[in-house]
Amino acid sequence: MKPVLVSGIQPTGRLHLGNYLGALKHFVELQKSGKYECYFFIADLHSLTETFSPEEKTDQINNLAVDYLAAGLDPEKSTLFIQSLSPAHTEMAWVLNCITPFGELRRMTQFKEKSENDPENINVGLFTYPVLMAVDILFCNPQFVPVGEDQLQHLELTRTLARKFNTRFGKTFTEPKPLLTEVPRLMSLDDPTKKMSKSRPAGCLFLDDTPEEVLSKIKTATTDSGKEIVYDTDKKPGVSNLLLIYSNLSKQSISSLEKRYQSKGYAEFKKDLARVVVESLLPFQTNKKELMNKPGGIKKIFEAGSKKAASIANKKLIEVKKKIGLVL
Repeated sequence: MKPVLVSGIQPTGRLHLGNYLGALKHFVELQKSGKYECYFFIADLHSLTETFSPEEKTDQINNLAVDYLAAGLDPEKSTLFIQSLSPAHTEMAWVLNCITPFGELRRMTQFKEKSENDPENINVGLFTYPVLMAVDILFCNPQFVPVGEDQLQHLELTRTLARKFNTRFGKTFTEPKPLLTEVPRLMSLDDPTKKMSKSRPAGCLFLDDTPEEVLSKIKTATTDSGKEIVYDTDKKPGVSNLLLIYSNLSKQSISSLEKRYQSKGYAEFKKDLARVVVESLLPFQTNKKELMNKPGGIKKIFEAGSKKAASIANKKLIEVKKKIGLVL
């Protein structure tokens, strides 16, 4: 049997290049490798921790479903599902909540960062988010979880909770290992000290940006003092971020790009980078336009995947209930 892997993305707005290179592109590559039994989900329950309207949330979920397929995720090769269509996840999360030390959640870096960025929206769901995330991972006994560096702390908590439950109630959960993406987090084009985020649209390359928008954003992207096009995240964070994008989309090494632009200026470098970005996004954008005309087919794909995932989660929930004495 192939080792199982699972991961998901929140539907909180338009996907940007950081989401693609840090997660979605990695998902597609893992699927294509044929080495794993893959489960990829839309983490709609997690996304409720942010301010939203019902209409907006529905659109975000539907849009992410299209994005998954447009990027190359294949329902014949991966199980694609929506988190909220598997109620066993939230019931199992309550069980794990009851064995999770308060101090473990209080030290979560992401909770601290989000609380600082949005102090008016510090809700309990944001605090207990990592426990539901642990269930999202553990329900199918995966051996691996593709994650970015910013999610490693959450995955370690998942491993801790699995180990704690197994020790107390008997072997139930598998402790998964991380599959790190090769791409470090992309930074904002207008402020390379901050992570690329939809909250800073001027510094964010969205997957559905037009060629004109791409060119404008890259043309005005923050660079650094001096004229050298070299990778140095401390002294030249702006140029380094652009080189990282260029390298990962063109599949050229950063060192080869440094040599290529050794005697050239920022203007030519940015113009070439914009062309690479536009050409790289074109297949995704073309696929998405075609898929937008097939809402019924997309709904069926995610309903079928969600039914399969819910069945697996229900079996795990029954096992958990038996272990803790809730089933007669």
